[in-house]
Amino acid sequence: MENVNKPLTHRQRQALATQDLIVDTARQLFLEQGYGATTIEAISLKAGVAVSTVYNIYKNKRGILKAIREVWHQQSGQRDIYQQALQEANPQRRIEMAAHATRRQWETGASMMSIYLSAAAVDPEAATELKEALEGRRTNISQFIQHSTSLLRSGLDAERATAIYLSLTKAEIYQELVEVFGWTAEAYEHWLAETLKQQLLD
Repeated sequence: MENVNKPLTHRQRQALATQDLIVDTARQLFLEQGYGATTIEAISLKAGVAVSTVYNIYKNKRGILKAIREVWHQQSGQRDIYQQALQEANPQRRIEMAAHATRRQWETGASMMSIYLSAAAVDPEAATELKEALEGRRTNISQFIQHSTSLLRSGLDAERATAIYLSLTKAEIYQELVEVFGWTAEAYEHWLAETLKQQLLD
C-alpha cells in the first residue's frame, strides 16, 4: 500500500510555497487597492512570479479569492470549536466556547469580509458567493441554537435567539471594537461571552 504520509518532494514544497506567496500577496493587494482594481499582473509582479504561473494555478481572481477563503477557514478552526461546544452541557461554558469560535473567525478573517464586499461590488459571481456564505453562516448558527434550546432562558425561542446571536457576532462589531477602538481580541471575546450570556441564558 502506498504511504500517504511520505515526505513532500522539494518540487512539491516549492509549489506550495508559491501558492502561499500568491495568496498572501493577493490578500494584501485586495485590501489595499480593492478587488476590482487589482489585476493578476499586479499580483504576479508583487509576488515575483510569472503571470502564467498565477493563471495556471488559480485560473482567475475568483480562484484566488476562493483560496484565500479556504486558508481562512483552516486558520480559524471555528467549525471545530462549535462542534466541541455542542458537546458541552454547561450553558455558560457552551456560550464561552461559541464566543471563542467567533473571536477566532474574525480574528483570522475580518479582512476576508472586507475583500468579499469589495469583490461583490464588481463581480456578480463573487456577490453570489458572499450571499451563499452569509446564508451558510445563518444556517450553521441556527442549527447551533436549535441544539442549544434546552439551555436558553425561559420564554426565549430559537428564532429570536438566533437573531440575537447573529446580530451580536457580526464581523463589523469585531472590527469596530478591535480595529477602531483598540480592544484586544481577548477583551472582545470576554465582552461577547458576557453579552451573549445576558441575552440568551437565565
